[in-house]
Amino acid sequence: MERKSTVMSANPAAIGSGIEINKVLRNTYMLLGMTLLFSAVTAGVAMALEISRLTAMILSFVGLGLIFAVHKTADSGKGIAVVFAFAGVMGAALGPMLNHYLALANGPSLVMQALGGTAVVFFALSGYVLTTRKDFSFMGGFLMVGLVVALVASIALIFFQVPAAHMALSALIVVLMSGFILYDTSRIIHGGETNYIRATVSLYLNIYNLFTALLSLLGMSDD
Repeated sequence: MERKSTVMSANPAAIGSGIEINKVLRNTYMLLGMTLLFSAVTAGVAMALEISRLTAMILSFVGLGLIFAVHKTADSGKGIAVVFAFAGVMGAALGPMLNHYLALANGPSLVMQALGGTAVVFFALSGYVLTTRKDFSFMGGFLMVGLVVALVASIALIFFQVPAAHMALSALIVVLMSGFILYDTSRIIHGGETNYIRATVSLYLNIYNLFTALLSLLGMSDD
């Protein structure tokens, strides 16, 4: 009887935890879908206005600043507004890059391939984690080291224009963002991230960087 009562008393807590995780997961994917759609709209506006690369760079820095604002407001109602501001700015920053590729002879095809590839990678990896329930938290350290390497390489390539190195960097970012999708999705389903606003920003950045890296990689490969 003691064993039975112990099991029964443990069940409500486990069920409650599972419900909370499912709620975070549902809210994360819902907000992620809306922010991606909003980014597409602001990217379209930026393309129509033909903003300069300098403006896009400034918008990117504004977006980085808004990440800190998101983390500060993630536990309040203001967090939603800040997330959309962040997504809108980051979407607009893509304007010059998209205009550049779309102006190429096979530009529309390259952009669609990058979009399709990003969608396939994201849904495949997220689906794998959600189905298997595997814990990928062990990847955190490796991914952070890789991110630092990619950041240093990006700065170095501003001064040294080596096409092969640019291609290698884009490939590295594709691998890193794929790893982060596994890692961040795993954190949500195992209770490591309980705030859906912060979870949304993490996954948004993974998708954003994966798309830009794939587009760059496809463009260089085609060239």
